[in-house]
Amino acid sequence: MKEYFVFIGKHTIRMLLLVFFVSAAAFTLVSVSPIDPLQANVGQAAMGSMSQEQIAKLQAYWGVGEPPLHRFFSWAGDFFRGDMGVSLLYRQPVSRVIGVKLVNSLWLMAIAWLLSGMIGFVLGILAGLKEGSFVDRLVKGYSLLIASTPAFWLALVLLMIFAVWLKVLPIGLSVPIGVETGAVTVMDRIRHAILPAATLSITGIANITLHTREKMIEIMESDYVLFARARGESTWSIVKNHALRNVALPAMTLQFASISEIFGGSVLVEQTFSYPGLGQAAVTAGLGSDVPLLLGITVISALFVFGGNLIANILYGVIDPRIRRGGART
Repeated sequence: MKEYFVFIGKHTIRMLLLVFFVSAAAFTLVSVSPIDPLQANVGQAAMGSMSQEQIAKLQAYWGVGEPPLHRFFSWAGDFFRGDMGVSLLYRQPVSRVIGVKLVNSLWLMAIAWLLSGMIGFVLGILAGLKEGSFVDRLVKGYSLLIASTPAFWLALVLLMIFAVWLKVLPIGLSVPIGVETGAVTVMDRIRHAILPAATLSITGIANITLHTREKMIEIMESDYVLFARARGESTWSIVKNHALRNVALPAMTLQFASISEIFGGSVLVEQTFSYPGLGQAAVTAGLGSDVPLLLGITVISALFVFGGNLIANILYGVIDPRIRRGGART
């Protein structure tokens, strides 16, 4: 039990250090960018009508002229206490804006993450078991085609087919237009999430399918599987007793690592479908020079990505105790 807690603590500290370095890198890039904090927060026209004393007070408030290291630790301290600043575009606390947008994105990305993982894992096992067959060629061809297809192009194709031509699904947004928040039903949200979630799921299937297929072929050609066949074990028994656990670890690695890919894809998908999620908010903040919101989204995104990797590492130790013991020793 002690080695298990040491294993978890080691990877948790590593995750927190990575988040810290990502935050420092994001803050540094914003600091050296041509964005003027006074113009971004006050506006050029308003600054023209201010006196030098008023401008000096605003510069002191926004930390203009202070050492970058001091400004970073001041911002990081406020962020750690829950004060992420005020969004310049939404005129609301950044934490509130991120909370609303994150709920929409999590709903979307969770569906895509689960579907892509389960479907890709099953397809990879089937293709690996039937190497060289029509099923294998079909799955492999589909995966290679989808892996080279941009997410936004696939989103446009699905949008034209199901929303424009067939008119069976909404053309965009997360809720119907003109409907009050209290009147929006769960079915409304599901219908508006089908096309974005389908786009993210389809593009996310390819990597896990191809990797699982290669691993399955390697396992089925191994000596212990040949010995199991010689003993008269059925294919299902071999898959259940010998293949699934060996395939699960690399598949799990890709599945949790795909959180970053799904988040990156959601930026383009949410823009295409005008879906008001965290990805669209990141684009809006970048184009509108909303530095507090952009930094907040960067840190929260890093927490999700590195948190997914942390969960994967913990599950490794549950599935294979040898990894846990090795990680605790190092």
